Amino acid sequence: MTQRNILPTTGEEEMLIVGERINTSRKAVNEAVEKRDAAYITEDIRKQAKAGAHYIDVNAGSRIGSEIEDLSWLMEIAEAAVEVPLSLDSPDPKVLLSLIKKVKKRPMINSTTAEKDRFEAMKGVFQAREADVVALCMDERGIPSAADQSLENAHFLVNNLTQLGVPVQSIHLDPMIQPVSVNNKNGLLALETIRRIHQEFPGVRTVCGLSNVSYGLPKRFLVNRTFMILAIGAGLTGAIVDPLDEKMMTNILVAETLTGRDDYCMKYLKANRAGTLAE
Repeated sequence: MTQRNILPTTGEEEMLIVGERINTSRKAVNEAVEKRDAAYITEDIRKQAKAGAHYIDVNAGSRIGSEIEDLSWLMEIAEAAVEVPLSLDSPDPKVLLSLIKKVKKRPMINSTTAEKDRFEAMKGVFQAREADVVALCMDERGIPSAADQSLENAHFLVNNLTQLGVPVQSIHLDPMIQPVSVNNKNGLLALETIRRIHQEFPGVRTVCGLSNVSYGLPKRFLVNRTFMILAIGAGLTGAIVDPLDEKMMTNILVAETLTGRDDYCMKYLKANRAGTLAE
């Protein structure tokens, strides 16, 4: 895939791609972090940037006891490798607070929720540095089973984040996609939630790691790639994906073209000339 331009913090002309590969839950990445194999991490990050990632997500959350040191090392390697900004990904607010000021470019923070204790713990992170924020539409009740519950959580998140000074266009709400193998209505629920978020919160963005939708099914890539097209049709503006999946990236590009996000089909035509459209 060809290099895509890094999105500004306003406008929704292009689907936001967050490259998900640098995560120590992946065996190869964990081994590279353990060995401090900078060459492996550098090569992977450069491939993601070349394939179209607007952000590189770095996650060392599985490294209990050394997460701060390991995430800091990943940040240094990533910033030396590419000009693409980073998405700092951790379940621990203390880790994010300790590293947020060390990142060079305006980052993305992944993530917070509408759980009041967690949101309170994350306030210091949001106040320490301007950043885009991934906010999951769940609270103490757990993952929502209805769009109304997701929208309640979205109201909490948008209201409280804007009060802390986070611009609306820097908020990326995650609709919390659940497996269709558990409930065949979960795909419809996610699509309804995405549509309603964009109707009720003009300017707010949406983002998801959509692979949950296919959990428990064979040939999950088929479900993931098709659901991505449906989600973009519903208004999805960002995805946490593997940008080296050329068929997924092609589906995203085609869906952008079909939903009016590709003026005169120029991105599609450019990709075709470059030979980067996966058949």
